[in-house]
Amino acid sequence: MANATPPATPSVASKTVLQVVPNLISGGVERGTIDVAQALVQAGWGALVVSAGGPMVRELERAGAEHITLPLNTKNPFAIRKNAETLAALIREQKVDLVHARSRAPAWSAREAAKTAGVPFVTTFHGVYGLGPFGIKKLYNRVMADGELVIAVSEFIRDHLMQEYKVPVERIRVIHRGVDVELYDANRISPTRLIQVTSKWRIQESGHVVMLPGRLTSWKGHEVLIDAIAELKRRGGGQSDIRCIMVGQDHGRTRHRDYITRYAAARGADVHIVDDCKDLPAAYMATDVVVSASTRPEAFGRVVAEAQAMGRPVVAPSHGGAQEIIVPGVTGWLFTPSDPVSLADALDRALRLNQDERIRIANAAIARARELFSKTEMCAKTLEVYNEVLAKHAASASVT
Repeated sequence: MANATPPATPSVASKTVLQVVPNLISGGVERGTIDVAQALVQAGWGALVVSAGGPMVRELERAGAEHITLPLNTKNPFAIRKNAETLAALIREQKVDLVHARSRAPAWSAREAAKTAGVPFVTTFHGVYGLGPFGIKKLYNRVMADGELVIAVSEFIRDHLMQEYKVPVERIRVIHRGVDVELYDANRISPTRLIQVTSKWRIQESGHVVMLPGRLTSWKGHEVLIDAIAELKRRGGGQSDIRCIMVGQDHGRTRHRDYITRYAAARGADVHIVDDCKDLPAAYMATDVVVSASTRPEAFGRVVAEAQAMGRPVVAPSHGGAQEIIVPGVTGWLFTPSDPVSLADALDRALRLNQDERIRIANAAIARARELFSKTEMCAKTLEVYNEVLAKHAASASVT
């Protein structure tokens, strides 16, 4: 079991923070919400989370935080206004000192509620939201840039905030998303766990295993990876010892899943799709190379950081947050986005590593992940943002 996040030391008196998200079903946003709630509790703060609920509520409550169910997953304007009224009453009742919004629909309610109750409002900008035709959705997205301080999950997102939403740099705090480096630790993977994964996936000792973790959606680059594997097979004279594992749910997109399967067969690539993986850390260890192939920039690239924390060779496109995680040739490799030949070149280099090179890259990747992209670091910096905002409000109140 992973060690708990060490408590952060608040610089102001303990307060109560309310985080809002659409639901607590799964995902990186939800994981970060729970991690920060746990850190708040361990620092002696009050931690409330409001959402429409989901299976992760139990984990949140085990961490000592309180969950309140409200349909914050709705985009209905009337429901959003009703949620704002309910949240404002809740803020007063629970004596909330700061509201932190992590998603657009809940943010609209939370911003209004925070204003009504007279408490500060902070946001985390988690991704590059689509602007829609003629930029029509930009106004809807704008609420995520309206925090007194805006947390950007990468330098890439910081630059996006400044360019698209004209947020001044002094109002942005970059806090990379955090990986549980105790959970994603190669030393914690027992032989039994490794055997269970390799047996389930029918992985042979001979040959190479390449893994792409990611939802089965069109922009995650599954076709790019298939084409790269086909290119390596062509270079090998029609022979290939690469088995590709694609880990990710289709979320009902069965036609796209079937398309990927047919595409791989047509290209002569050995591809196995795994709907769900109960032990992703062990899966990383069963893999020779982990690939991120997204055709549009990722805000951060959690898969890249997780795999590097495990000391696995990683190949990712040279755009988005991945460029901040990988040091080319030192902790992994970058390739030209959407270019299967460039990806094939990077894969070929990673698969040809000798043992000494693998150890060198693993040590560098683990050290970098632990220093810059740990859950502990993310939580500590988030509490620093809370302290900064609360101290500013306390100073303003003392003046008036």
